[in-house]
Amino acid sequence: MSVVLASGQPRRSLLRTWWQDPVDYCWLVHTLDTHYALRPMKIVIGCGGAVMFLNALLTWFTAVGPDSLLGNILYAVIAAVAGLWALRWWLRPWPGHTESLVLLATANLVIFAACAMVANPVYGAVGALQLVATGGYLTLFHGPRVLAAHVAWSMLAALALCLRMVLADSGDTALALSLVLIMIAALVVVLPALQFCYWLQRTDALSDPLTMLLNRRGLDYYLTGWFASTDPTPLCVMVIDLDRFKSVNDTFGHPTGDRILVQTADSLRAAADRNTLLARSGGEEFVVVARLAPAAARAAAECLCRAIATQPLPDDTHLTASIGVAVEATPTDPNLLLQRADTAMYRAKRLGGNTVLLADPTMNAVS
Repeated sequence: MSVVLASGQPRRSLLRTWWQDPVDYCWLVHTLDTHYALRPMKIVIGCGGAVMFLNALLTWFTAVGPDSLLGNILYAVIAAVAGLWALRWWLRPWPGHTESLVLLATANLVIFAACAMVANPVYGAVGALQLVATGGYLTLFHGPRVLAAHVAWSMLAALALCLRMVLADSGDTALALSLVLIMIAALVVVLPALQFCYWLQRTDALSDPLTMLLNRRGLDYYLTGWFASTDPTPLCVMVIDLDRFKSVNDTFGHPTGDRILVQTADSLRAAADRNTLLARSGGEEFVVVARLAPAAARAAAECLCRAIATQPLPDDTHLTASIGVAVEATPTDPNLLLQRADTAMYRAKRLGGNTVLLADPTMNAVS
């Protein structure tokens, strides 16, 4: 699917795309690592666990702490879990996707349990604001559906703690409602808005500003998810290069060349299936990724080749394309599949262009 958003897209479609966008957790972690920001981020997140640990200890020794033997024992367990949580972030490698969710779920449970067990219900209700911090992590590293689940859990926790405060002796209903409104403002309004803006900025960084297709970085980002899929349908990669495009720029100028690139991108969108990944990988080269068997892949590539050759172009320009196609039933390396399609494309150009060639998956050659 072409996941990059064109300007002027309807708001409803924009929000739906944001909601359905598959966040590549591993890619985000790799990006931090390549910029030497992973270790500082680990230290900061571990400090959040240390703050929970110290807060539990300080609360334990104050008048608002637990007031029963069982409460004190459970509070000691909570403090220990918070301390171990911090040590895990400091001493171990960055967690995988599933462990990340487990760690944040554990933090949420520890926060709620600590707030529910203190003797002072007002202090417990205020402590629920710590759930905003865990929500901030989920906003950055996980998708909107995970954040929505966190918001739902946090609001239920806040309502339960505020209800406990209201039912207590001399409970303050107005204060409870005020705390609930603060939680709504932080969790329901601020965090989703921040994640949406962050998603827009990430989408913009992964898109080609001229054609509004994915750029090479965006292709790498979304292609990872295709390789991780359990879909048994073979994966097809097409590399498309416009023939003799340099002569178009030299003859008619770069503005005309840019208009042709935009029109070619529109032709690819119109000819490709909606579940197809489209990218402009650089210059006059495009990449198409789809789930297709070899015969269907060749037919689809020939359809794209005709769409490019028959598109109406300005200044009586005629344009064709060379397309290399690589198909694998169980692909393991996206770079290898792209390289094989690229090799087939250059072989097609040497045959005169306006040609589709299918790479042989076993011989790593071109048929």
